Amino acid sequence: MPDGISWHVKASQPVNYEVRVCQDVFDPNRTDLLHADSPVGNRTQRRFVVVDETVDSLYGPSIRQYFNHHGVTYEIMVIQAGDVHKEMDVVLRLVERLDGFGIDRRREPVIVVGGGVVMDIAGLAASLYRRGTPFVRVPTTLVGLIDAGVGVKTGVNFNGHKNQLGTYSAATLTLLDRGFLSTLSRRHISNGLAEILKVGLIKDKALFDLLERYGRLVLNENFQGRSPEGADAATAILEAAITGMLEELEPNLWEETLERSMDYGHTFSPAVEMLGLPSMLHGEAVCLDMALSTALACRRGLVNEDECGRVFAVMSDLELPTWSPLHTPEVLGSALHATVRRRDGQQRLPLPVGIGNTVFVNDVSDEELVAAIEFQREMATCSSTEVA
Repeated sequence: MPDGISWHVKASQPVNYEVRVCQDVFDPNRTDLLHADSPVGNRTQRRFVVVDETVDSLYGPSIRQYFNHHGVTYEIMVIQAGDVHKEMDVVLRLVERLDGFGIDRRREPVIVVGGGVVMDIAGLAASLYRRGTPFVRVPTTLVGLIDAGVGVKTGVNFNGHKNQLGTYSAATLTLLDRGFLSTLSRRHISNGLAEILKVGLIKDKALFDLLERYGRLVLNENFQGRSPEGADAATAILEAAITGMLEELEPNLWEETLERSMDYGHTFSPAVEMLGLPSMLHGEAVCLDMALSTALACRRGLVNEDECGRVFAVMSDLELPTWSPLHTPEVLGSALHATVRRRDGQQRLPLPVGIGNTVFVNDVSDEELVAAIEFQREMATCSSTEVA
């Protein structure tokens, strides 16, 4: 063929998924799970279900009773929760089980019930199996409810790096049932509140104000609304957090624009979280990052001292850490340099402007970082428990 001939292909694929509030999702009278991504008149009564071990111990009988009640042939795969198990070999074992089940990918979506780690693992497996198998998510943690369960990213850790392997793959449907939070530990509620606080700090001052006033109350009540005031606050906080998250994600699902406000708290935290495993939780690492970024912003005059104090006070009130011995110049300097590689050669570091606004900077020096670390430690002295 003549030299220089070329073909250019341009295509687009629409993304359409739903995030739906669904109370008592495993109530036998509800059919949301059965009808999800399964065309009317073309439904089968088979489902492959992935749950984490904690969920299975608490809700396994209800899950099995639900599918038995509806005459569904199902297989349940129980996998271990926690970031230390977020590895590719778990994905491959899941794919092997899917293949053995013989799933009909057009009529039998995979159902994933659990926290963010399990949803990331199962989402990655579904996106790889036969180049994409539909899946439905039922998040059972606060992080899952407002963050991991509403976006399109999947992933596992690799070679010592957080979420180094992954895909962009949207679940067809995410069903939000905050009743699962009733059995969540206090620390994991606090862990999820970090991601909610992130939304308030970078784009929604009204949400920050809600957390400042009612954060401890919803923490005490596990978002179950055991008091009238707690019920109203829990609903308002969750709706604002999910709405804010989706508003930021929708125009940039594939992250073609690298300046993302939702990266606030996620510049230094991936490296710190990996070093802190297994004792450190994701939201705790994010909060440590937000505290450092707030300190940076305060030293630059983007946040005044009163606002900075309020931010640290709310973090403490939500029982989140604001300082860690892992926050050394060596660790954080290396983390920032790694972030530059991920963000196409620039820092693109989101910093708060006051409370509820954001600016991106690219000029944080090693010297400025060292000074901000010391300022963060000083701010945290009387308000935080260290996280090893």
